[in-house]
Amino acid sequence: MISDSHGRTFRNLRVSLTAACNYACTYCVPDGKRLLPARYELSGEQLIRAVTLLIKVAGIDKVRITGGEPLLSPKIDEFFPAVMRLGLKDVSLTTNGQLLARKAAMLLDAGIRRINISLDTLNPNAFREIARSGDLATVLAGIDLMAEAGVRIKINMVPLRSANLDQVLPLLDYCLKRGFELRFIELMKMGHLRAGNQFTRDFIGMDELLGMIATRYTYTRTEAPFDSTAIRFEVPGKGTFGIIANETEPFCATCTRLRLSSNGKLYGCLSNNRSHWLSPVLELLDAEAEAALAQILGQALGDKQPVRFQGEWTVMKFIGG
Repeated sequence: MISDSHGRTFRNLRVSLTAACNYACTYCVPDGKRLLPARYELSGEQLIRAVTLLIKVAGIDKVRITGGEPLLSPKIDEFFPAVMRLGLKDVSLTTNGQLLARKAAMLLDAGIRRINISLDTLNPNAFREIARSGDLATVLAGIDLMAEAGVRIKINMVPLRSANLDQVLPLLDYCLKRGFELRFIELMKMGHLRAGNQFTRDFIGMDELLGMIATRYTYTRTEAPFDSTAIRFEVPGKGTFGIIANETEPFCATCTRLRLSSNGKLYGCLSNNRSHWLSPVLELLDAEAEAALAQILGQALGDKQPVRFQGEWTVMKFIGG
């Protein structure tokens, strides 16, 4: 197993099926334009081989399927069932939920057990202002459908001071009532937020969030896996919530994540735009491919930040969120 001087390895793989997205969220893209597929995106077959190689060489045991918006990609019908058959410890999907009801039958037939759904507000008007597309009622119906089927659900919310700060408690109420775990994600200095004043204007830190939550709920901090990005809290008798506090309490020192973009690039760190082409490796025979991949993984592990997230110009949805 490949490791660095901090004892970090790659255990969690995030695979972007496509860079395309049917939303244009204000914290993701600056101009309101929907993201399009990257040039020369890998086929479903190539992505499956990539995951298989990474399991063998890196020891990957968890895979999260992302985008862009993964349910927008035709590859999802081939890729998701194939990954579910690889015997991984955990397979999950991150989606904005707009197409969830349409793809529910395939996901359930393949055995999906866990799903993360991005939802920044329960207010239909604010929903359209933040996502600049989509329909809240359709998303909520998709969530209900998956919940009724017994799928474990986490809701991801990015609190923004100028857009949805009034939704922190309503979304927490919504999730606790339904047995979902809400994850608050601190705004990250990615893409257009790397410069200018939008990040400073909209950033909400963990301490402020906890202060707001304390006005309604009593909570206690709980244990989380050593490489978890989320700090978890329990509301006694009601449920749990988490905060991905990339600014307030960085988790770089224990990060085990590796990202594969839809056009075949491996990224060892969100806070480093250095990438490593995997596409040529996929053309090699297994033994040669494994040797070449081991070298690439060593380089990618060296790209990780030692202490804290520094931010990067790369648009997060291009590299798997």
